[in-house]
Amino acid sequence: MNPMPRRAFLAGMGALALAPRLAAAQDAPFDPEARIAAAKLGGAVAFAVIDPATGALLAERQADLPMAPASTLKSVTALYALDRLGPAHRFATRVIRAGDMLVLAGGGDPVLDTDALDELAAAAVAAERASGRAAPLGFAVWGGALPRIARLDPAQDEYLPYNPSISGMILNFNRVHLDWRRGDKDYQLSLQARGRRLSPRAYTASVAAVDRSLPLFTYESGKLESWTIARRSLGKSGSRWLPVRRPELYAGDVFQTLCRARGLVLPAPEVIEILPDGAEIARHDSMPLEAIIRDMMEYSTNLTAEVIGLAASGAPGTLASAAAMADWLRGQGIADGFAFRDHSGLSPENRVTARAMARLAAGPGRMRGLRAMMKTIPLRDAKGKRKPGDIAIEAKTGTLNFVSNLAGYAQRAGGRELAFAILTADEPRRAASAGQELPEGVIGWTKRSKALQQALIEDWCATF
Repeated sequence: MNPMPRRAFLAGMGALALAPRLAAAQDAPFDPEARIAAAKLGGAVAFAVIDPATGALLAERQADLPMAPASTLKSVTALYALDRLGPAHRFATRVIRAGDMLVLAGGGDPVLDTDALDELAAAAVAAERASGRAAPLGFAVWGGALPRIARLDPAQDEYLPYNPSISGMILNFNRVHLDWRRGDKDYQLSLQARGRRLSPRAYTASVAAVDRSLPLFTYESGKLESWTIARRSLGKSGSRWLPVRRPELYAGDVFQTLCRARGLVLPAPEVIEILPDGAEIARHDSMPLEAIIRDMMEYSTNLTAEVIGLAASGAPGTLASAAAMADWLRGQGIADGFAFRDHSGLSPENRVTARAMARLAAGPGRMRGLRAMMKTIPLRDAKGKRKPGDIAIEAKTGTLNFVSNLAGYAQRAGGRELAFAILTADEPRRAASAGQELPEGVIGWTKRSKALQQALIEDWCATF
C-alpha cells in the first residue's frame, strides 16, 4: 500500500472544504455551545465575527485565547508582502556571463519550474551562439538573494515535501519527483525534476529501495543527496515528491541538462557565495506577486509564504523576518494577540487569537482586497458533496495535526459581509503527534472541526 503523504492529506481535506453541518444541530437555533459540544473536538474552540463596514464585533468565543494559526498565518504574510513589495513585483532568475564563467543567478522566484528554466536555457544558449564566444570554462549557481535555510521546520520529518530547504535559487518548490514500479527482479525507481512539459532526470539525488519496515525514508548528504525507502511500503507502483536540500546544485544540474540538449555543454555546476560582475545574457521574470499570492492562498504552499516573507523583510533569517512582519502588523493597528516564528504557519510556536485574525480581515485585509485573493470554500451536504446555497465564503484554511482553522469572509446573497476567524485545536494531541504524518484519529477530528466551522458560518449568516 502506497504511503499517503501529509501534503496529499491536506489537499484532500482542502477538497472537502467545509464538511456538512452537524446533523444533530441542523434545525436548532443559533447556539454555538451546543454545536461545539456536538463536534466532540476536545481542546479549545475560539471565534470572532466582525462587521467590516462598521468594525462592530458581532460574536465571539474565547476570542483572546492564543492558538496555533497554522496556514491562516499566510493571510498576514500575503498582506505584508503586498505592502512591502507591491502587487506588481516580479522575481528575476538571470544568466550572467562573467569572463569565462556562466552564472545561473536565482532571484528568489518561489514558483520557478522546469519548464520556465528550459525557456531560460533556450535564451541563454541563443545568446551564447550569437556572441561567437568560446564555450564557458566554468558554470556556477548563486542563491544569495535569500538566506539559506536548511528546513522550514526542523521538527517536521525530513522527507516531507512541504518542508524543503530555502535559498535564492528555487526550482519546482525545491522538490524532486520520485516514481517507482516493481520490475521482474526489483523495483525501478527514478528521480525527476518534473515540470508540466519536461521531466529531466535529477542527477544530484539518488534513491534506493532497502529491506526494512521503518523508517519509511532515510537521507544522507554527501556527493549526492541520497535517499533510501522501505521496500515493503512501495506496493506495485507509485510516486511522491521529496524535498531538495541542496537547491543550487539541483537547479544547476537541471539547467546543465537543458543546455546540453541544445548543444551547449557546461561544466559541472558549483555553488558560489558572491555574485560576480558580468553581463546579463538571459532573464526569466516570475508572474506578478499578486498572482503568486493567489496561488499560495489556493494551494497553501509553505515555501512560497516563507520566500515572499523573507523577500519583504530583507532579514537574514526566519525568526528575524517573522519579527519584522509582527512589527508591521502592529503598525496596521493590531497591537497584540499574536506571536510569529515564521511566515507559513508551519512552526508550532506561532500564536494568534481569533480576534486578531478577524480584525486583520476586517481592516488591512479589506483595504488590500484580500477577499478576492482567497480560496472559495463551498458548502457541503451530509454526504460531503457540494450543495447549493446563497452563502459565499472566501477564506484561508489552516491545518496541522489536531489543528483546524478557517479565517476570512462570509456573506449571504444580499446580506451583510462578515469577517471571521474560527480556531480549533487539541493542543495535547497536537504536541503528542508533532512531526507525524496522519496520526491516529486526525482525519475524523479534522472532519468534525470543518463541520463545526460550516455550522457556525451558516448560523452567523442567518442571524446577522
